[in-house]
Amino acid sequence: MTDDSQAPVEHRRLIIAGTGISGLSAAIYAARSNNDPLVFEGDEPGGQLTLTTDVENYPGFPDGISGPELINNMKQQAKKFGAETKNGIIESVTVSGDGADRTFHVELKNGDVYTADAFITASGASARTLDIPGQEEMMGYGLSTCATCDGAFFRDEKIMVIGGGDAAMEEANFLTKFASTVYLVHRREEFRAEDVWIDRTMEKVAAGEIELLLNTEATALHGSREDGMKSVTLVRHPDGHPTAKIDDPETEEFEFDVGAVFYAIGHTPNTDYLSDLPVETDEDGYLITEGGRGAGQTKTGVPGLFGAGDVVDFYYQQAVTAAGMGSEAAIDADEYLEALERERAKAEAGETAVAQSDD
Repeated sequence: MTDDSQAPVEHRRLIIAGTGISGLSAAIYAARSNNDPLVFEGDEPGGQLTLTTDVENYPGFPDGISGPELINNMKQQAKKFGAETKNGIIESVTVSGDGADRTFHVELKNGDVYTADAFITASGASARTLDIPGQEEMMGYGLSTCATCDGAFFRDEKIMVIGGGDAAMEEANFLTKFASTVYLVHRREEFRAEDVWIDRTMEKVAAGEIELLLNTEATALHGSREDGMKSVTLVRHPDGHPTAKIDDPETEEFEFDVGAVFYAIGHTPNTDYLSDLPVETDEDGYLITEGGRGAGQTKTGVPGLFGAGDVVDFYYQQAVTAAGMGSEAAIDADEYLEALERERAKAEAGETAVAQSDD
């Protein structure tokens, strides 16, 4: 927890957590509004888009653009207008004072403390894992959450992708560049991915590049850090969700040999550092903002704290929606900061009047 008595390294009008597309969009808008934003990169600089080779659906790029290139362009644009980025992982955020005296205290893992008048959390979300035997030992040694990062290490191997949404389809299609065969494991019969991704995947299935293992779940990973991934224990039930039906006679357990496993089962919002604030979240940890129509849609229950991108959005989770929400947060923060200035000016005028009356 932040020690509010600790001298801050620096005070800024606005601090932004995250240099993904949402945080950088907020930084661009905030800098253009002369709000002097300081942006902390966190432990995943650039966010999830830095792990994406080709972004095909971001408006304005008919031939697509790589994720890292898009992020780098946005970072340069933010710096052009005066935003500053720093390496640093935020440990906690607290608030002192109230009204005109309200101040955010942002403590980094290295102990440094920064203060700000307003704060935008755009720290995104992190890949989920299954918490099954063998996972901890094999992460980074045949188990990965990023196909574009690690796929090339497993050329001509049998590769398994676990998941049933857009991310799983994208990972599976990408991995066909390297794998002898990609096996897509999904716990249900139906996929929740967009039709375009399902169609692309089915084309690969017809070509023999992808095989589907439906109504199936992984329960254990086998291998070693020296020899890599060897096999996965799978369970299958004709009605799906087999781990919930382990004792059902129709549930089948079997071993499946693979050279690598990639998780693509969604993400968890990075909101732990806000635990000292009375922010409202849903059961999965996503920030609850004001929403609705009109201004203030990114406001949280803490005055001066705004949420944007995948830390809030549990449904759309698209680059373009994250960018839009980042701009909204910056606009909402600007309105808050202007109101704060008026409140402080009014308080100062009142103090001056009292001082003059005492002379």
